[in-house]
Amino acid sequence: MTNKTKNNRIDPFVKWAGGKSQLLEQFRALFPADDSYKRYIEPFMGGGAVFFFLQPKIGIISDLNENLVNTYKVIKTNVDKLILILEDFQKKHSKDFYLKLREEFNTKKIDEIRKAAILIYLNKTCFNGLYRVNKGGGFNVPFGQHKKFSFNKKQLINASQLLKHTQIKNESFEKILKNTKKGDFIYFDPPYYPVNETSKFTTYTKETFLEEEQKKLAEVFKKLDKKGCKVMLSNSDTKFIRDLYKNYKKYTATVGAKRFINCVGDKRGEITELVVRNYK
Repeated sequence: MTNKTKNNRIDPFVKWAGGKSQLLEQFRALFPADDSYKRYIEPFMGGGAVFFFLQPKIGIISDLNENLVNTYKVIKTNVDKLILILEDFQKKHSKDFYLKLREEFNTKKIDEIRKAAILIYLNKTCFNGLYRVNKGGGFNVPFGQHKKFSFNKKQLINASQLLKHTQIKNESFEKILKNTKKGDFIYFDPPYYPVNETSKFTTYTKETFLEEEQKKLAEVFKKLDKKGCKVMLSNSDTKFIRDLYKNYKKYTATVGAKRFINCVGDKRGEITELVVRNYK
């Protein structure tokens, strides 16, 4: 069992669709022991709640969202400069300033550090903390009516220290896993398969992740199992997903999660999620 406690936990610096912060205590007994794997690999990083919770000594993380990957890289290498920009944003915060930065984020070529600062600012001040892009890849979430913009400086510094010994990539799950080895622990948190037609989320990248992509992921899961890796996957509790992983029924569990990112308040109720593993 992992030995992380609330006292040494690092929280994610962004809110992301499907984030796992609320599930960490339920996940605690499902993770492999800290000393039972050599490297931690997470191909669908998102907000990184599991990564920051486990705090692996050696890590490889990846995401297809280029702006998010850039933000992780900036926190790793230029956290002090990033914090200075964010402190300047605090003084200028307003709806007009938000709209100005959103336009700059989408249309102007800006340096990596400022780009990362704008992403964090937009994430903290947009409507419902939702990262959503249109078909052209432009961030299009409206202002969230926040009276002030705040961020956790210590949180960013701690994240930077952890990322120092982490490889950060902008690659597909198929590509990043070519270098996996026996003894690695891989955690998959892909875009969830929709439980119905109305639950399809307007995504945080331009790419879709539906039946064919889920099938490819299940094949990769099986290959990693045969390779001697420890593998854990989160997904929606649907017949389609259960059928894909029916050979791992013995190590499949369900957890309860609240859906927070929804524009309709009464549709943010508790849902059941599936956790599939290839180990006890």
